[in-house]
Amino acid sequence: MLKLNFPSYTFRFKNSENKVSIFDEIRKKFIILTPEEWVRQHVVHYLINEKKYPKSLINVEKVLTVNGLRKRYDVVVFNPDGTIHILVECKAPEVKISQAVFDQIARYNMTMQARFLNVTNGLNHFYCQMDFENEKYEFLRSLPDYKQNH
Repeated sequence: MLKLNFPSYTFRFKNSENKVSIFDEIRKKFIILTPEEWVRQHVVHYLINEKKYPKSLINVEKVLTVNGLRKRYDVVVFNPDGTIHILVECKAPEVKISQAVFDQIARYNMTMQARFLNVTNGLNHFYCQMDFENEKYEFLRSLPDYKQNH
């Protein structure tokens, strides 16, 4: 797999029937290793190791209904009260992160109401903070670190 623009992490791999799987610490199982999953696992480790978010607040690959449509999200970090703090959209490294991709996650988020968004293809990371009152977002240099008291 391609070296991504993240710190180096130690992953657990398993090989069966000529398919490589990577262990997901959140889902507690091995997942087939695709380019997008490689990015997703780096994001999870980044959130836990660099940003210090507790695993109990992180959710991976869940389906939810947005405006009557079933949507799957890559990574969500919840606040302790169950509201969504960070919504992460992962793309494979060869997928270019365009304004359209960003607008899509921002629209998506009008329902989910995450305070922070992160779109990444593992090489390029974009972070923003939502301003729901004015229906816009502001780009950030990185995601905020976990704070016990929010």
